Amino acid sequence: MTGNRESIKAGLFGESVIRGMTRLCNQYGGINLSQGFPDFPAPDLIKEAACRAIRDDVNQYAVTWGAPALRDAIAAKMKFFYGMEIDPETGITVTCGATEAMIAALLAVVNPGDEVVIFAPFYENYGPDAILCDALPRYVELRAPDWSFSAADLEAVCSDKTRAIIVNTPHNPTGKVFSREELEIIAEFCIRNDLIAITDEIYEHIIYDEAVHIPLATLPGMGERTITINGISKTYSVTGWRIGYCLASPEITAAIRKVHDFLTVGAPAPLQEGAAEMMRVDQDYYRKLARNYRQKRDFLLRVLEKAGFECHVPAGAYYIMAGFSGLSELSDLEFAHWLVREKGVASVPGSSFLPPGAPEPGMVRFCFCKTAATLEAAAEKLARL
Repeated sequence: MTGNRESIKAGLFGESVIRGMTRLCNQYGGINLSQGFPDFPAPDLIKEAACRAIRDDVNQYAVTWGAPALRDAIAAKMKFFYGMEIDPETGITVTCGATEAMIAALLAVVNPGDEVVIFAPFYENYGPDAILCDALPRYVELRAPDWSFSAADLEAVCSDKTRAIIVNTPHNPTGKVFSREELEIIAEFCIRNDLIAITDEIYEHIIYDEAVHIPLATLPGMGERTITINGISKTYSVTGWRIGYCLASPEITAAIRKVHDFLTVGAPAPLQEGAAEMMRVDQDYYRKLARNYRQKRDFLLRVLEKAGFECHVPAGAYYIMAGFSGLSELSDLEFAHWLVREKGVASVPGSSFLPPGAPEPGMVRFCFCKTAATLEAAAEKLARL
């Protein structure tokens, strides 16, 4: 074999910048405010339920599209919070994290040559996922400071090849929570152009102030054309468990299940049982979750602003986009590397959330899903900036 052994697809995107910043942080012994995983324990309830399942020998394959107990719990939770009626037998697919849910959903509904609309900034997997499906990503800019867009912006990227749109709310990396009015614009766009909406709602319960999370699938005309993606990673602080799920119409679910079957066969069986029990937790858990993260958000905002950053206040998720033009003339990648190397705090360069060739935003992303001790240690380092 001679020549380049990398496939054309693999050559169209690079490795994860987020995970790369974690490795760099480990190399320099820094404080990791780059990758969005909690550094505090998960709730005892979910851990004990999973351990109990292991001791009860729930160690073999679960049903490919998800353990019945977990699918029932997901359906009950969606009905309680949003009034959504979902048949766990025909409308739910449990996957190996929301990451697999997204690529499985795209592979199930997108054809080679199709186009997929993505809001930018965007979580870094979306572009490569579209490319892996032999589709072309088409980007719609979310304009700072409120990360707004218009119906005309959507129409400008639409063509007869447009097949789907990806919507992430609450949004990573900006913390935007799409309003009902914005979701109605997206719904009207999908219905008029006969598009499928794929929504990433992994941060649904991490919202602040007056923000309200509204699943796009609950809007008129969107139930049959929306794939709702979610998971347990962020809500229950178990990012390493890799339990996600897709909600969709029976027809779309059947396609997703076929793809999922040949991608991973199934998610870890005992961890699904732990997730099923945790999903029955009292509603007060979710209120406390949002309240605790709001306190962490407010603390880190004060720290960053005092250090000289210009911050965009997030309404949801657990990230802060921070401008550093008053601190440095470096590129965002150079600044992020300098910050972890010289000051011991890891962030993510803002350009990693933008399409190739887009102007550098002069911003980095910090996450605050950390203990008070971690955030205070980061504050000490940033105070010397």
